[in-house]
Amino acid sequence: MASSASDPAPIIGVTTYLERAQTGVWDVQASFLPKVYIDAVTDAGGIAVLLPPQPGSPEAAAAVVGRLDGLIVSGGADVDPALYGQAAHPRTGAPRVDRDAWETALLLAAAAADVPYLGICRGAQVLNVARGGTLHQHLPDLVGDERYQPGVAQFGTEPVSVDAGTALAALIGDGVDARVYHHQAIDAVGEGLLVTARSADGVIEAIEDPDARFGVAVQWHPEEDATDRRLFAGLVAAAQAFARQKQEH
Repeated sequence: MASSASDPAPIIGVTTYLERAQTGVWDVQASFLPKVYIDAVTDAGGIAVLLPPQPGSPEAAAAVVGRLDGLIVSGGADVDPALYGQAAHPRTGAPRVDRDAWETALLLAAAAADVPYLGICRGAQVLNVARGGTLHQHLPDLVGDERYQPGVAQFGTEPVSVDAGTALAALIGDGVDARVYHHQAIDAVGEGLLVTARSADGVIEAIEDPDARFGVAVQWHPEEDATDRRLFAGLVAAAQAFARQKQEH
């Protein structure tokens, strides 16, 4: 059924960082998410609800996901290599075990409940590792330079080719000039996942679950391009259809 203007805006949960933050007289640990993620959701017609790292069982994650219409797992720190059976590379960041556990549980719960989800950068890596895949821990060792993360807080641009006939291709066509900021990348692909996009030198830039209602994950940062909201529009449309289906049943 096509989306109706009378349908309520779908609720999209977005995972956040947990970082030291200063505001006014305060210097504390705080939930943190760049506003560009929230703008991307609201521009596409969704309502963003933030999901900070917190202790939680698989049952708790399933309860949270059960109240959402869609899920975004945002970018951020490196995934703990112990989760895919490797020792840490010297350039791998300190593990953020709270995010790893929480976001893995949320993604698995979303997949089990057929809730639409989108992984972004770290989110793509969390999805891959949650399905038993592995990561290249330091991409410059593979490609010979740092163009995928050219400097601190400096995004690179890489042309990415998208495979025809995929959910990603239906959203953005056969390619995109991607805003990239990652020093790690997917290596062995997790169970049930399909590679859907690569850069010119073969780095995996997107994966998806072909059996999901909407299960797409990209290695680049689409939230950084305010002129192109196609990925977020696709997620919001799938979330709206999912919400309508829940109401009908």
